[in-house]
Amino acid sequence: MKNLTDSFVFWGHWPSAGSFGFNTDILATNLINLSVVLGVLIFFGKGVLSDLLDNRKQRILSTIRNSEELCGGAVEQLEKARARLRKVEREAEEFRVNGYSEIEQEKVNLINAAYHNLEQLENYKNETIHFEQQRAINQVQQRVFQQVLQGALGTLNNCLNGELHLRTISANIGILGAMKEITD
Repeated sequence: MKNLTDSFVFWGHWPSAGSFGFNTDILATNLINLSVVLGVLIFFGKGVLSDLLDNRKQRILSTIRNSEELCGGAVEQLEKARARLRKVEREAEEFRVNGYSEIEQEKVNLINAAYHNLEQLENYKNETIHFEQQRAINQVQQRVFQQVLQGALGTLNNCLNGELHLRTISANIGILGAMKEITD
């Protein structure tokens, strides 16, 4: 450190008469060289350095502007996507609610249709039973009537003789004649 201060003192006491020589103090010469190099760099490199810094500043600003524009576009797309998501969620909810109500309606319709079909089948069954009862009653009536008629004919044939037969025919003819006169 002493050499450093000695070199500054030595620098200030250089004689103006000139002899040119080499300074062997490394620290003093490095400081002189460094200050000369810095002075030249500042003098000549100030414009280049400021241009480089301005260009760098402009690139950074344009990058920031582009990033802000991209961010704004991304935010806008995000809002659009959120709006579409809300719309799709509403539609999905409507479909779900409508689907449930349609399912319930179809269920009620199927139950009603099944009940109606059962009623129709019950009516058809009752009509069939009634028809079969009537047919059975008619068959029984016909058989009974045939048996009664056969019994009556048998009784008449056994009881009738020729004279009774003629009187019955005459009486029936008389009844038919009286009916004819009433209708005329």
